[in-house]
Amino acid sequence: MRILITGSNGLLGQKLVAALRSDQGIKLIATSRGEDRTPEPDGYLYLPLDCADEAAVHRAFDETHPDVVIHTAAMTNVDACELDPVNCHLQNVVATKHLVEAAKNIDAHFIFLSTDFIFDGEAGPYTEEDEPHPLSIYGHSKLDAERIVIISGLSKWAIARTIIVYGVAKGLSRSNVVLWAKNALEKGQPINVVNDQWRMPTLAEDLADGCIRIAKQGATGIYGLSGPDGMSILELVQRVGRFFDLDPSVINPITSASLSQPAKRPPRTGFVLDKARKELGYAPHGFEEGLAILRDQLRQMA
Repeated sequence: MRILITGSNGLLGQKLVAALRSDQGIKLIATSRGEDRTPEPDGYLYLPLDCADEAAVHRAFDETHPDVVIHTAAMTNVDACELDPVNCHLQNVVATKHLVEAAKNIDAHFIFLSTDFIFDGEAGPYTEEDEPHPLSIYGHSKLDAERIVIISGLSKWAIARTIIVYGVAKGLSRSNVVLWAKNALEKGQPINVVNDQWRMPTLAEDLADGCIRIAKQGATGIYGLSGPDGMSILELVQRVGRFFDLDPSVINPITSASLSQPAKRPPRTGFVLDKARKELGYAPHGFEEGLAILRDQLRQMA
């Protein structure tokens, strides 16, 4: 099976590469913008690829002819999307359209990574059938891309929606909330943390496993793939502190409104994971189990 990954330099992309590179049944093609940042770049083919460049996308697909495409590349900084909607549309919507068209030409199974931010957060946790209603430019862009996939006429497609992906990998351009919390608490200085947003944080390895299960099983349709534990962002930071034996007294609870962020966030998301568990055999780690995996990886990288 020939699997092409977009965004292979990102957190999820690196976890997918790590999981698939030694799989004897997989011919892996990793793509991302710029140079390959994956440690130990062997066991796969790497191609630099800007997914917003239509001609480059078609060249890459003509060259590699993938059976499966896992599209993880995206502009995911929610406030940056709000401030630059043109670039957000280009990276999240137009790029997906180019990839979908190229996948359709070669009858590839197209797997698209989406987000809980397609929902307004008024009635979470959500099932795959619940009606989306995004609050932000970012959420709208991912929902628009979902719709491109759904109405594309692809013979096989899947959408994997996820929530707050955390983990560690080398050479990442962005951090994530768990690493931020750990680093901030280690400094012992006061930090502000919102107490009115509720999520189900997702270990990057679990999300990669869910995507691979979709690919190998030829699964189609929409799947919610998140961690199993729901909590406020405040509780998330407190649990990180307890796990790493850090002083939680420096945490200052605040409301989302007090931050005056450009993009509006949904107050309560989360996913009902029954479909992914039943159809895919998806079995995500609990939050503290995920933190233990992250802790061990940080020790290995030190």
